Amino acid sequence: QVQLVESGGRLVQAGGSLRLSCLDSGHTFSMLAMAWFRQAPGKEREIVAGINWDGSVTYYEDSVKGRFFISRDNAKNTVDLQMNSLKPEDMAVYYCAARSGGVVLRAALYPNWGQGTQVTVSS
Repeated sequence: QVQLVESGGRLVQAGGSLRLSCLDSGHTFSMLAMAWFRQAPGKEREIVAGINWDGSVTYYEDSVKGRFFISRDNAKNTVDLQMNSLKPEDMAVYYCAARSGGVVLRAALYPNWGQGTQVTVSS
């Protein structure tokens, strides 16, 4: 059973950095593709970054390329999102998601979700 818990969201100034972490308390983490999504008020949930089961393949949404970095530690059952040079438009609730198979872009194809963590960026 996959159980995801995010942490690390807080208020940060524009230009600052933040590291989000997601812990899976289940026993299949190393077999799962993981992704970070975000959802701002009034907007659809969108993928920010994804990583395949062994970390050999990553995906980044265009607006975060070069600023955000996804990584995973299969020994600790964690996936992190390092966010640098944060902008006000990065402000959203960030969600960790998991699925069997590879990284895909559609939120509906991820059956497992965390509760979300709020990232607030002040200008």
